[in-house]
Amino acid sequence: MTEIHEGQRVAVLADAQNLYHTAQSLYSRNIDYAGLLEKAVMDRELVRALAYVIRAESPNEESFFEALEEIGYETKIKEIKTFGDGSQKADWDVGIVLDAVTLASKVDTLVLVSGDGDFARLCSHLRHEGVRIEVFAFENSTADELVEAADAFHDMAAREEEFLL
Repeated sequence: MTEIHEGQRVAVLADAQNLYHTAQSLYSRNIDYAGLLEKAVMDRELVRALAYVIRAESPNEESFFEALEEIGYETKIKEIKTFGDGSQKADWDVGIVLDAVTLASKVDTLVLVSGDGDFARLCSHLRHEGVRIEVFAFENSTADELVEAADAFHDMAAREEEFLL
């Protein structure tokens, strides 16, 4: 496991939908993305910060996307798909994985902000490639296999005042 050190190159990948639903269902609050980015980078060298969002034609979503960019995130926006039966779907899992694998050769540490267990295999793969993996999420809604696959897990629930608005 790579230790944390000054000058370490870091990429932050934030699964905004996962964070939003967790923060709303558990706390009825929103995520402090500026505080999150600061805690994730920890005075290291930020290479890229990506926030994966869904356009659902909700009120204020454009201002949310703009605020993310002002904080320092690049936003990756996916349109929500509505199917013939009325069901909707929007998922960034493959996009997050592709970006993580692409960034792996350019960073020392990848910070994944999600509790989604689907990313456990990605974390294991990147660790095998020599990339330090840190996960930021709310422990009570994070898959055990994701926690186990990371070098470090940061429970956002243990420090609500730093991560929630």
